[in-house]
Amino acid sequence: MVWKPRVVVAAVLEKQGKYLVVEEEVDNKNVINQPAGHLEANESILEAVRREVLEETAWRFEPTHLVGILHLLNPDTKRIFIRFTFTGKLLEFLPDYQIDPDIIRTHWMSYEEIKSQEKLFWRSPLVMRSLDEYRAGTRYPLDILHTLQVEPESCLTSSPKNVPESVS
Repeated sequence: MVWKPRVVVAAVLEKQGKYLVVEEEVDNKNVINQPAGHLEANESILEAVRREVLEETAWRFEPTHLVGILHLLNPDTKRIFIRFTFTGKLLEFLPDYQIDPDIIRTHWMSYEEIKSQEKLFWRSPLVMRSLDEYRAGTRYPLDILHTLQVEPESCLTSSPKNVPESVS
């Protein structure tokens, strides 16, 4: 068995005291989540959060701060999630954008409305934890994140170069 953590990006987005959340269906239940999703191949973490917010809400988004990095273990499934939660600016709403079909609808909800939802209706405990961190004023500069690319002659490339041949 290969152990593989799932890297997730999310955004806490506030406007006039309300937070943008998505309603989606998971395991035949409607749940509430921040706009969020998985990091894709060859994508930076910042590119991923911009893409996920657009795909799930039809809003163009520019991250300004990291709210937190959360680690969630699901003991039932043995799945590990590492979630990078951001906040930032909503730039433009695209009314004709076709959002992800897994999203039932978006909502602007107050903190109290989100908190009052029974935990069974949150996608995970990360929803409230991220919102609470945001409300507590937790903000980290984006320059703590670095995306590096492997150089062609690196030890991390798939085909080793300059490896001495074995002597028989």
